[in-house]
Amino acid sequence: MTDQTGQTRYRVAVIGGTGPQGKGLGYRFAKGGHDVVLGSRAAEKAEAVAAEVRERLDGTAAAGSVTGLANADAVEACDVVLLAVPYDGHDELVASLPLAGKTVISCVNPLAFDKRGAHGRVVNGGEGSAAESAQELAPDATVVGAFHNVSAVLLWGDDEFLDEDVLVVGDVVEAKQVAMDLAASVTGRVGIDGGKLRLARQLEPFTAVLISINRKYKTHAGLRITGLDAPH
Repeated sequence: MTDQTGQTRYRVAVIGGTGPQGKGLGYRFAKGGHDVVLGSRAAEKAEAVAAEVRERLDGTAAAGSVTGLANADAVEACDVVLLAVPYDGHDELVASLPLAGKTVISCVNPLAFDKRGAHGRVVNGGEGSAAESAQELAPDATVVGAFHNVSAVLLWGDDEFLDEDVLVVGDVVEAKQVAMDLAASVTGRVGIDGGKLRLARQLEPFTAVLISINRKYKTHAGLRITGLDAPH
C-alpha cells in the first residue's frame, strides 16, 4: 500500500530478526515507515527484541509498526520476507518456511573464518549462492539478493542514514524494485540494480573483503557506486 506521501509501504517479515543484522534492518525499515514483523524460532524472543526496537523508535514520526512472531507466523503475516540468518542451517530453515508467493530478499553471506581472516565459502561448486539456494528451495517465491554489505553496527547506530549504496540482484524486475525501495530506509536513496540473481555469487563473499578492511582500519566500511546520477 501507499502512504499519504505516495511512498509504497511494505510489510516485511525479518527472519533472523533477533540477530544483529536482522534487528538493525528491521529498525531501519520501521524508521522508514514500513511495518515489520521480526521472526525467531521462539515467538517470545522475537517479541522481546521487537519491544527493544519499538523503544528505539519512540518519538520517530511516521514510523511503522514492529511486532514479533515465530518464523512461520511472521512469514504468513507479510508479503515481503527478508532472510537475515546464518548460512549454517540456512537450507533447512528456508525449506521449512511458507514462502510461496512471497518476495524474498536474501542478505545471507556464506562466510568462513580461519587464521587469515574471513573468506567466502564455495556454494554448489562455485555455481551457486545462498540467494540461489533459497530460490531453488522455494521455487514459488521470487528471491532477490540485497543488503549483504551493510554493517549491523551502523544499522543500529545514530546516523540518520548509512553513507553507502545497497546493491540488489535478481531475475524479476518488480521484486528487485521492492528491495530497492526498502534500501531508501537505510541509505536515504533507492538501491542500485546490480543485475541477475547469479551475481549474488560475487556480492555475498565480497563481505569478507569489507570485514578485512574493517579489521585493518578499525572502521565499518560500505560500498559506494560512482558514475550514477542521483537519485538512482
